[in-house]
Amino acid sequence: MNRVLAIILQTLLLLALAPLISGCIRNWKAKLQNRCGPPVWQPYFDLVKFLRKDMVISEHASWIFRATPYVLLISTLLAGLMMPLISVSAPLSLFGGALAFVGLLALGRFFLALGGLDVASTFGGMGSSREMTIAAIAEPALMLAVFTVAITADKSTNLSQMLLAAQGPTWKLLNPAHVLAFAALFIVLLAETGRIPVDNPATHLELTMIHEAMILEYSGRYLALIEWSASVKQLVLMALLVNIFFPVGMAAELTPAALGLSFLWFMAKLLALAGAIVLVETTNAKLRLFRVPDLLSAAFVLAAMALLSTFLFQ
Repeated sequence: MNRVLAIILQTLLLLALAPLISGCIRNWKAKLQNRCGPPVWQPYFDLVKFLRKDMVISEHASWIFRATPYVLLISTLLAGLMMPLISVSAPLSLFGGALAFVGLLALGRFFLALGGLDVASTFGGMGSSREMTIAAIAEPALMLAVFTVAITADKSTNLSQMLLAAQGPTWKLLNPAHVLAFAALFIVLLAETGRIPVDNPATHLELTMIHEAMILEYSGRYLALIEWSASVKQLVLMALLVNIFFPVGMAAELTPAALGLSFLWFMAKLLALAGAIVLVETTNAKLRLFRVPDLLSAAFVLAAMALLSTFLFQ
């Protein structure tokens, strides 16, 4: 019963908090560019607007097109339930570790790419091919960076066990391996969430768009689910960064006071990371499409160096 309650509460936290983080990033980015920008609540308004609109579905669409929004949201939420947010124990920590976490994110990406291809749209096929190109480099970098932390966590790929090891007295925050792994994961975060310099979520230019190209045919409720899934995925990856590498304030006991304090720490860490993302997006221009693999290859090299450093600096 406690586990069912934990699953329900963490699911509600993911769904409720994810649009707020996206709204903060948009608002702060606009402020740094001397624009008013949308309010931080704008993603909630957009979701309500999309949910109220009718859907326009191509006559060539198959069941894949219709199933993609639901598969994407469910797989992203399952990955989020394997990630400790405010407690050291994740609700689904016993059902999979880092490999299952990466696999669920890959499943959602796979169906999203199929959904872009399903209606035989030129833009959809272009976006799907670009997404798979990025994923081919980003996913290995993500796995190597997680394996680096797993080695220091008694060689366990369970995310809850990794978090417990990070709270131990032998954990070294400025360990060279952890610094390299954090840098690699930060680049992967920018790529996986479609942010500058990899992608620009605010553009619909056919020469540059990746994520937007795959979802151009979606509307109404389906578009709301996809946008919601993208926000949840961003929150989960940000939680992976802040909780694994900065495990400050995580609740060891499931008491209201401990959970409340842990939530405040979690929000502070998320907002700090969101500020770093805003600074990177504001001070950098979007890379040309053929330069994006170079950036992701740098993330892969950093992750590989981090994994090797765990053996050199033991």
